[in-house]
Amino acid sequence: MTEFAHAKINLCLHVTGQRADGYHLLDSLVVFAGIGDGLRATPADGLNLRVTGPFAAGVPAGQDNLVLRAARLVAGDMGADLVLDKRLPPASGIGGGSADAAAAIRVLLRLQAMAGRMPGMTQAQADAVAALGADVPVCLASHPARMRGIGEKLDWLPPLPEVHVVLANPRIEVPTPAVFKALPQKKNSPLPEVLPSWIDAAALAGWLRDTRNDLEAPARIIAPVIGDVVSALEALPGALFARMSGSGATCFALFAKEAEAIAASETLAEDQPDWWVASGLIYPGRADMAQLIRATT
Repeated sequence: MTEFAHAKINLCLHVTGQRADGYHLLDSLVVFAGIGDGLRATPADGLNLRVTGPFAAGVPAGQDNLVLRAARLVAGDMGADLVLDKRLPPASGIGGGSADAAAAIRVLLRLQAMAGRMPGMTQAQADAVAALGADVPVCLASHPARMRGIGEKLDWLPPLPEVHVVLANPRIEVPTPAVFKALPQKKNSPLPEVLPSWIDAAALAGWLRDTRNDLEAPARIIAPVIGDVVSALEALPGALFARMSGSGATCFALFAKEAEAIAASETLAEDQPDWWVASGLIYPGRADMAQLIRATT
């Protein structure tokens, strides 16, 4: 049984405050792409993990791996041999580790359903899943969402119009704590209370121009090449909008049509052979997964 760990993209990310315990408050529009890691599960005795793929070296495969920690929360007495095909660069602002953990939870729930057990999580399990990381619940659904608070407040969005994306990473890691530390202003304005309905990719791109990623400026100070990546994406034929995702260093550009995104990614990969580049569809929504999370959190 296989699961896909979708890359998470913060189309915008407003930092709206900081709690007394140090956690930052966010207001972010999050979507998921048909670009990501793969996870394969085979029923077995116990839980085991093997990591393959071009970025396998950056993933610790011990018992403290986030995938195994997530699987243990919902496995019960069900074991599985897990193989993670790591295709997303680590520590890159697109939720790779959280997406992998979420995929492990989904595949274990599916294995349980195949064995005739009722799939789902208890409230205690849902709380433990949220404690794995702020991005894990939204990655579990892999459904477009508005994410607020420290990531625990999720409002599922209606299905998006057809939008394609090109992702680019200059193969550098930008530590998230360092980016937040370099952020001079922690209390900034949130997104508008009511979000519009976007009829097409151009409408979404136009709306995004009036939003921000408050982490992009401090990330550029730490890694100036991020500015080069955004500029290169903006210059691609057909690009509607470009920005950094999350805390970086991965950046994205939006496109209206699949052919434009594919051609743009091929051009960029040829121009920048040392960068990681990928293209895919932004998923309009996974209502089945959103319903699962809504019922258990």
